[in-house]
Amino acid sequence: MQEITGNKTIGEIVATDFRTATVFEKHGIDFCCGGKVALAATCTEKRLDLNTITSELEAVQNEPVERDQNYSSWSLPFLADYIVNTHHVYLKENDEQIAAYARKIAGVHGAHHPEVIRIATIFEKIATDMVGHLKEEEEVFFPALKRADAARTAGSTPEAKDRETIRVSLLRLHREHEEIGDAIHEIRHLANDYVIPDDVCNTFMLTYKKLSEFEDDLHKHVHLENNILFLKATQL
Repeated sequence: MQEITGNKTIGEIVATDFRTATVFEKHGIDFCCGGKVALAATCTEKRLDLNTITSELEAVQNEPVERDQNYSSWSLPFLADYIVNTHHVYLKENDEQIAAYARKIAGVHGAHHPEVIRIATIFEKIATDMVGHLKEEEEVFFPALKRADAARTAGSTPEAKDRETIRVSLLRLHREHEEIGDAIHEIRHLANDYVIPDDVCNTFMLTYKKLSEFEDDLHKHVHLENNILFLKATQL
């Protein structure tokens, strides 16, 4: 069990033991895009008691560990493939459907719930931006990572071209993660934490459910990249 201190960043804590993410989610603490902030600073900002949060984090670490949760121990190629096969597949299967649902409820309920018009616009941009983001990772960034990792494993220096590709991609992908993180946070705020109004249809309820699921998947996806894979990549 890792020792939890106020000086540790949120990202470091979750990267060491993903079970701690449940505590941060419970208290509305961003552990993916906001992972670089120290625990003590986060508690101060959100007016949370550091000792209480620390106790909760330590408690979840005493729970049984699932074998597949030790993501930080995975090799770079394996982790990259897991991200593609799990989170990229989810996005490709759901982004356009969620965007279509959001457009529909904006047309039907926008007059009485104008927030859904803005939500539809924001998610439309997310879905569009994700196409290029996933393409960059799958066709440029991850292949360069795998070549560099193979070279390092073989005891040689990764090629300069791959190192430069990794450097440039990291800057771009980090920035895009911040942008999508801000966008989904705005959606949650507009949706009042996905509380369902009394006067809406089943499609409205389904849309909010799918948006909440999207956010949950995004948090884990970005955490695996920002706090684990990207840090490993910088070592190449």
